[in-house]
Amino acid sequence: MKIVTVILGILCLCACFGLSMCTFTVKDNKAAETPKKSEVVIENILTRRSIRQYQPQAVNRDTMQVILNCGINAPNGQNKQSWEVRVVDNPEYINGLTEVYKKKNPKAAEDPTFKNMFRNAPTVVFIARDTKYDFSQVDCGLLGGNMVLSAWSMGIGSCCLGGPARFMLAEPEAKPYLEKLGFSEGYELLYCIAFGYPAETPAAKPRDAQKVRYVD
Repeated sequence: MKIVTVILGILCLCACFGLSMCTFTVKDNKAAETPKKSEVVIENILTRRSIRQYQPQAVNRDTMQVILNCGINAPNGQNKQSWEVRVVDNPEYINGLTEVYKKKNPKAAEDPTFKNMFRNAPTVVFIARDTKYDFSQVDCGLLGGNMVLSAWSMGIGSCCLGGPARFMLAEPEAKPYLEKLGFSEGYELLYCIAFGYPAETPAAKPRDAQKVRYVD
């Protein structure tokens, strides 16, 4: 009986030791499989694409608020925060302004995929710069960079647009829509960002690495 008891004890110890080793192995494998924070960030940056076709539903406002918070936490000169941001997900506004655009650009509407002047996006962010600060355009660019990257990390596509902003500034019939955005005095619309759930998966376009070099 003593021998049997000893043998059973040894077997129990071996089983416990084996289970512990198995647990450590699983933990080690999980640790190895979990990507580093830097890897996640880099992958998000390198896989981001400008999206020009979207699903019809607007971006959920809770999700959009996260994107906006990421935007306003971008670095900016002297913490002047020399931007103002307006978000529009109202189809009446987007479609109404698009009708003005189509009157001036009738060929645009000939495209069967054309729905609105913001690359068919259901949510549009309008970004204005402080004209009294000569670095405000850079600040607005950094703001937008944070927004498009944070959006992509949540499955939201985007596209930075200069054409609609130029149209709104230059076309008298678009003035009521520009005024409705309610930017403060001294602020000027700089560009727009289209946001929405992607309806396409574009391939990456090549980048010219020759434009980047070290200087000794």
